Amino acid sequence: MKIVAIIPARYSSTRLPGKPLKDICGKPMLWWVYYQVIQLKVFDDIICAIDDKRIQKVCQEFGINYIMTKDDHPNHISRIHEVSTKIKADYYICINGDEPLITKECILPILPSRIQNEPFFGGAMRVLTDPAETMDSSKIKLVVSDMTGRCLYMSRTPVPYPKGSLYFDYKKYIGVECFNKKALDFFVNMPMNDLERVEDIDHLRFLANGVDLHFNYVKSESISVDTLKDLEKVRNIISEKIKNGEIDIGNDK
Repeated sequence: MKIVAIIPARYSSTRLPGKPLKDICGKPMLWWVYYQVIQLKVFDDIICAIDDKRIQKVCQEFGINYIMTKDDHPNHISRIHEVSTKIKADYYICINGDEPLITKECILPILPSRIQNEPFFGGAMRVLTDPAETMDSSKIKLVVSDMTGRCLYMSRTPVPYPKGSLYFDYKKYIGVECFNKKALDFFVNMPMNDLERVEDIDHLRFLANGVDLHFNYVKSESISVDTLKDLEKVRNIISEKIKNGEIDIGNDK
C-alpha cells in the first residue's frame, strides 16, 4: 500500500498573505510542518503542493520536496487532486501547511489499514477547551453521531445549540486528512452545493452527496494559523518548546 503525504501551501491567503513563509523562530512556517511530517518515516513520499515561485525558492533553500500546482485552485482538495494526477498512490494524506504545531499523534491515527474500494475520507478532531476558540467563526467545528466517528455535519458555529444542557464537548477539525483517489475524483467532479457555499466548508460537498466522513479523536494543541494573532501564539509556543529542549532542530535546514 502506497501512502503519500501532501502539504498544500498557498501563497495568496486572504487573511494572511504569504502565510507559508511567515517566520517562526528563524524558520518559515512551511518548514515546521515539513519537519514534523518527516519525523514519522511512514510515507512513501512527502510533497509540498505549492503555487508560487517565492515558496519554490524557500523549498529549494531548505531541501523540501515540492510540486508546482496551478495557482487558481478554489480549495486545497482540488490542489491535492492535481497532485494525485501526477503521483499514483493508494492514499494521499493531507497535512495543512498552516499547522506548524502538528505532531505524529495527530497524523498516525488517520493512517489507513486497508485499501478502500469506495470514495474514502478520514480526518482528525480534538475537543475544544477554549471558549473563545469555540466561538471563533474562522475555526471549523464538527458533530459526530456515534462512537465510530462518523460525521453528521461540519459548521463554523457551535452545534448543537446548548438548549437542553451546557455540558457538551465541542470538537474542532484538525488539518490532517486522508483521501483515496476515488474521493478526490468524486470531489472535483461534483458541483458545489448550498451547504458548502453557505458554510464555506469544502468537506460538506461529500456529506451533501452521501459520502461518509470518518474522524478520529486525537490529543493535540495544534493551531491553524489564520491570523497574525494565531501566528504570534504559535511563535510563543514553539519558542518555549525550544527553550525547554522539547524541540531540537540543530543545524537542520
